[in-house]
Amino acid sequence: MDEHTFLTNRERAVDYLNSLDKVFVNDQFLNWDPENRIKVRIISARAYHSLFMHNMCIRPTEEELESFGTPDFTIYNAGKFPCNRYTHYMTSSTSVDINLGRREMVILGTQYAGEMKKGLFGVMHYLMPKRRILSLHSGCNMGRDGDVALFFGLSGTGKTTLSTDHNRLLIGDDEHCWSDNGVSNIEGGCYAKCIDLSREKEPDIWNAIKFGTSAGERCL
Repeated sequence: MDEHTFLTNRERAVDYLNSLDKVFVNDQFLNWDPENRIKVRIISARAYHSLFMHNMCIRPTEEELESFGTPDFTIYNAGKFPCNRYTHYMTSSTSVDINLGRREMVILGTQYAGEMKKGLFGVMHYLMPKRRILSLHSGCNMGRDGDVALFFGLSGTGKTTLSTDHNRLLIGDDEHCWSDNGVSNIEGGCYAKCIDLSREKEPDIWNAIKFGTSAGERCL
């Protein structure tokens, strides 16, 4: 995709968001290491997408929010509105675009909330190595004596299950940074699969599913 196509999709998304009576804006952080966190702004058409990122990213305090300033990265989530399939490089009504130069992401034609999470993780893979920090697709927990374990694997291979060990402290279940300061969770929430979930096997995840939890791709 070239710059012109990105800007065409960006304009389409922004025009759609501007046409709505209400949009939802999240100003949040990525990375619990205060020296290396980034500021993100997510602008969404749907309350569900805003709640999802409210759960997944790190929430600023009231004082941090007042001095938040210009974000390091912005997402325009107009997923309810399709892209123009006749635009150059488009092959369907769905387009998920990241422009690292502009530090922006545009979502059109898909309401899968995970696009925002995965997109920001990709951005961290780009930004963190520039600071000599390793970004990791991993689960992480810590023993009572401060020993840290990392669990690597693709989605659905058991990182969350292994991380939520009742004998150890959970650091995070999916995305981490490893710097000279130690290992830090990129996110503020967990992104756990619910298939075959039981209280006996995964009590932490079971107990976390309550009012305020965002559950996607579920059939009720």
